[in-house]
Amino acid sequence: MNVRTIATVTALSLTLPLFAAAQDATTYRVLATNKTSTMQKEMQQAGEAGFRFVAVMGGETSFGGKEVVVLMQKIPNGQPLEYRLLATSKTSTMQKELQEAGDAGFEFVGQTVFESLLGGKEVAAILQRDPSAPAKQRFEYKLIATKKTSTLQKELLEVGEQGFRAIGMTVAETAIGGGELVVITRRAVK
Repeated sequence: MNVRTIATVTALSLTLPLFAAAQDATTYRVLATNKTSTMQKEMQQAGEAGFRFVAVMGGETSFGGKEVVVLMQKIPNGQPLEYRLLATSKTSTMQKELQEAGDAGFEFVGQTVFESLLGGKEVAAILQRDPSAPAKQRFEYKLIATKKTSTLQKELLEVGEQGFRAIGMTVAETAIGGGELVVITRRAVK
């Protein structure tokens, strides 16, 4: 081997571990806003860029005030995803919108309380779907909202017997019920 070949092999052997580490690197995108329409738009843009939902939290941040913060992660070679953010203070509206999204092939991925400037405190649900995937399993959603934990226990037992499984829970100030436990359940549609 000549000196030039040895130098090239040495340079490659030193850069390959860096390249491999870069391949394993994870890219994140943090989205934060106090408007549901803005969050819907930003999540959709991130999904189109190959980011996938990881987590959501509503609350007060140091600089942003009352916001919802969504964490998204870039998936290597990830397919674009579509997102829907449902936010309402009426549980009946949330039930209807959840089912419409489920019928359209969206799958529930997260839930929080969204305290927007105009809407007050709202239960927010995040759903995603892969538009390039073949028709996936469809789900039927059922929302349970109650003030009493004993009632929640009873209602969860009832829907559990029907094949529904709890997938998210928050405590929210809803328009009709006030301070309620809000649980989202789903079952596979046959």
